[in-house]
Amino acid sequence: MDINILHQILEIAFQKRVSDLHFEVDNPPFFRGRGQLIRSKMQNLTPGDTEFIAARVLEQNNRQINSDFKELDASYALPSGGRFRASVFKQRGHFGIVMRVIPPHVSTFQELNLPPVLEEIAKAPNGLILVTGPTGNGKSTTLAAMIRCINEHNNYNIITIEDPIEFLFTSQRSCIIQREVGIDTASFNSALKAALRMDPDVIMVGEMRDTETIDACIKAAETGHLVLTTLHTQGAVSTINRIVGNFPPDTQEIIRQRLADILVATISLRLVKDKTGESILPVVEIMRATTTIQACIREGRLSELEKHIENGSSQYQMQSLDQHLLQLYKQGQITIEDAKRLTHSMDLERKLMFDS
Repeated sequence: MDINILHQILEIAFQKRVSDLHFEVDNPPFFRGRGQLIRSKMQNLTPGDTEFIAARVLEQNNRQINSDFKELDASYALPSGGRFRASVFKQRGHFGIVMRVIPPHVSTFQELNLPPVLEEIAKAPNGLILVTGPTGNGKSTTLAAMIRCINEHNNYNIITIEDPIEFLFTSQRSCIIQREVGIDTASFNSALKAALRMDPDVIMVGEMRDTETIDACIKAAETGHLVLTTLHTQGAVSTINRIVGNFPPDTQEIIRQRLADILVATISLRLVKDKTGESILPVVEIMRATTTIQACIREGRLSELEKHIENGSSQYQMQSLDQHLLQLYKQGQITIEDAKRLTHSMDLERKLMFDS
């Protein structure tokens, strides 16, 4: 393995629009395309090959492999401009690397097949917007589309705090500052504290990983800023539970009050193949903080949230995951089997019969 071969492999991935590459010892490189992991016809990688790739990724991020290395998330850029999010790790004593292709431009909501109401949500003057979902289901891409929307329509100072930086933004109407954890700042929490002294209007935090970061995001939203961030949760109910559950039991009622006061919306994402298998579609749950939703959060009546989300579809353009799954199925875009696989509820078929 040398740098030219590595870059040739990465260029192929970029041009073929695969989503991920896997480099592991005793296997050839794997590519993920249209949701499927595809084994390449290249030679099996040796321990020296994967160590070489790991070293190049760390080198580009001003870091070196040392004896106690375990794992690292970083970005990697090709001379041609192609960019990747790299996860470097050890497995069975050898290096492994998974690299995610970062699209060359920040897409619009329309290009991503996301509901138009996200533009209205992104224009909130302050508060907390949460984008949630499992790993690899479009959270970063959706956040980037929201930042693009704000950048195009508002004269704001936008600060992003990421680990690593993924999409590169160019300031348009807004001024955008992008900081990377581990390179430009020590942690999400310390960067958030510093951001409040940098005249921000909008703060984008790549992920709320711990209680301190969650609390700092809530405080930033309480002091009049718009904060956008992500969580690895499945939907609105699990998102509220995750946030509140990070705090000691004797403070959870106060956290629910604070969260209800500043929440703008939760946007929960899953990706599904269309019927042709050629395209990937987002399935989106959208909960907006209406007075009814706020009351449910304050009083801990989270089991009622889905009902209020579904009832608010026409007036507030909210939608539950099931509502969107049924819509996509009725439009002939996805199969009923995929709809059943993604639903959180046991009565999707009953809803289908009721809506027919």
